[in-house]
Amino acid sequence: MRLSKSFFTTLRETPTDAEVVSHQLLVRGGFIRRVATGTYSYLPLGWRVMTKIMQIVKDEMAKSDAEELMLPILHPAELWQESGRWNVYGKELMRMKDRFDREYCLAPTAEEVITDLVRKEVNSYKQLPLNLYQIQNKYRDERRPRFGLMRSREFLMKDGYSFDCDEAGLEVTYQKMYQAYCNIFSRCGMNYRPVEADNGAIGGSKSHEFMALATSGEAEVVYCQKCDYAANVEQAISMRTENESSDTWLALKKVNTENNKTIDEVARFLQIKPSKLIKSLIYKTNTDEFIAVLLRGDREVNEVKLINIIGCLEVSLAEEQDIVKLIGTNIGFIGPLGMKNIKVYCDFEIVEMKNAVAGANEFQTHLINVNYGRDFSADYICDLRLVGEGDSCPNCGEPLTIARGIEVGQVFKLGTKYSESLNANYLDDKGVSHPMLMGCYGIGIGRTMAATIEQNSDEKGIIWPITIAPYQIIIVPVNIKDTEIMNHAENIYSKLNIAGVEAVLDDRDERAGVKFADADLIGYPLRLTVGKKTLTDGTVDLKIRNTGEEIVLALDDIVSIIDKKIAELLRGSDCLE
Repeated sequence: MRLSKSFFTTLRETPTDAEVVSHQLLVRGGFIRRVATGTYSYLPLGWRVMTKIMQIVKDEMAKSDAEELMLPILHPAELWQESGRWNVYGKELMRMKDRFDREYCLAPTAEEVITDLVRKEVNSYKQLPLNLYQIQNKYRDERRPRFGLMRSREFLMKDGYSFDCDEAGLEVTYQKMYQAYCNIFSRCGMNYRPVEADNGAIGGSKSHEFMALATSGEAEVVYCQKCDYAANVEQAISMRTENESSDTWLALKKVNTENNKTIDEVARFLQIKPSKLIKSLIYKTNTDEFIAVLLRGDREVNEVKLINIIGCLEVSLAEEQDIVKLIGTNIGFIGPLGMKNIKVYCDFEIVEMKNAVAGANEFQTHLINVNYGRDFSADYICDLRLVGEGDSCPNCGEPLTIARGIEVGQVFKLGTKYSESLNANYLDDKGVSHPMLMGCYGIGIGRTMAATIEQNSDEKGIIWPITIAPYQIIIVPVNIKDTEIMNHAENIYSKLNIAGVEAVLDDRDERAGVKFADADLIGYPLRLTVGKKTLTDGTVDLKIRNTGEEIVLALDDIVSIIDKKIAELLRGSDCLE
């Protein structure tokens, strides 16, 4: 490609609406342009990167016996009503009506449509297993689109769906897809970690997210550096604290704690650690049910775990007026003793506490020496807490580490969630009908591009892994008005193209400094400079973007050395096929 003929523009200033590095550099480098809130056009450079990521996905899907198809983006409401998701998916579902007043939605995912297709085409165990995927635009009406391609309303997604006869077959397919996703993100040059995850609105029994580790990530990842345990913070668990068996139960007492309400205030007033307090919270569910949640004072509620345990869609902290009506006291003095007409959910750690402090359900009053079993009980004892940095790994007991990450892919075991509701059945070898067992596998193509930039950039711009760089090398003639320099540049460009190298010739009438700055901003892995030394010494300068290393090459050695450098970069990224 010749830049003088290319459709692209770089920007020197950072866009005011770009909050994260990837968004800033994708706009400044001429990869994307905003159309509306949460929607973007992909310019030629950006689409080349997206196409390369898609090709890696297609390669690994082919190796895993997955077939590509294309499903409609416009889904009839009837299918979503049949699965039960039309009324529960939420406001993110973009809904519309046609001229005949029939309801539709724009696809945020495609479980219903693919299951409908398969149930009409497959009826025998001989046609299974089946693994189908597509790469297609998806639509979600995000409340707050942000971070460029990280959270947008229209995005390109690889979504795949598998159908098996039994759990053993589903496990084989799931592991195939898990390994394929590892291969995909490794080939993209990404620093990632697969973590146990919550299934969310998709449903199912087992799930792993593939998280690109980055400080700009919206999600938190909990992992152990001594073993292979890793989970999304919403799903993570830690080893339970040991029973304080040396403590004997002391007599229950009331104490006046004045106007100290928060955990920290009460702890300071009583000169104890926050971990000695019982935090009592009142939540309201989306069905207007009130529940009490008990956990240690230095802990936070994991609301995803709570939602899954209750089996509701949403929870929120109750308003103070509702708490006063329900419990008879204000926020800050709520406690577990004497709670009536309300279900109590208690974290495992509460049972292990001895002689704890809790609210007395009286204004400016707390109880000391509170013990589970003697003084109060709960309807449910379960894991409700967010795991914290340094908590003990549930597998090996070593301290856990928390890092931020960007979700770039996820694999789910759906089981029979959709096949049962949509009647996607098959006949076994005895003619008995069974629901198919399904899996679901997604990758955000644009997110993968953005997450790669979050991990591979510096103050000058992007540093693309060579497997997904828009081009492998840029040739920069320092003066296009010098005929000899341009002849050498054209000759090098021609030879590299013949050798199969993806090369760009910067033949724009710009100063050399502008060309160098644009090359660094765009992030070409290699830059070849043709200048005065080419005329006097018969040499060119090669610069490696990710290391800053500069090498002087003789004209006759250019193609062979460029081939070697590309091979080295592939090996260095662990991206060789």
